[in-house]
Amino acid sequence: DVTNAGGAVGFVPPVAPEEIRPDLLRHLAAMERGTVRLLVGRDEDGAVVATAFLTLNDHRLMKHWLWLYTVMVHPRLQGQGYGRDLMAAAADAARSIEGIEAIRLTCRGGTGNDRFYAACGYKEVGRVPDAIRVAPGDDREDIIMLLPLGAPATP
Repeated sequence: DVTNAGGAVGFVPPVAPEEIRPDLLRHLAAMERGTVRLLVGRDEDGAVVATAFLTLNDHRLMKHWLWLYTVMVHPRLQGQGYGRDLMAAAADAARSIEGIEAIRLTCRGGTGNDRFYAACGYKEVGRVPDAIRVAPGDDREDIIMLLPLGAPATP
């Protein structure tokens, strides 16, 4: 739903469930190994409305920070605070992991998502021009953002 509504979560619309399934299976296998945590946000009825993945860094010199991937809020609920709640939960979850000092994420340029992440306390630390090819002739920047965990998450 998120991709087909224009969300930038690693796919280009139109996308079908069978195209997403291999990525989901990789995430589930990593969760079983304990290297990935799935964060889930629910509405007042208990329905899943937001998700994100926290991924431990396996590089021996970079184990003090982790990745935040595939941050999603159901399109019909965007702008209602679920995203901010999810980002605060991600920061809280990261703080609960011994030795983790920061969260790093990347986002696709041209979407405005970098402004959302900045409002949640993340700082832009770099851009890679033309790193994301959405379609022939439509290359976007890969924006790199970091949240040092010494700073409190913005609720």
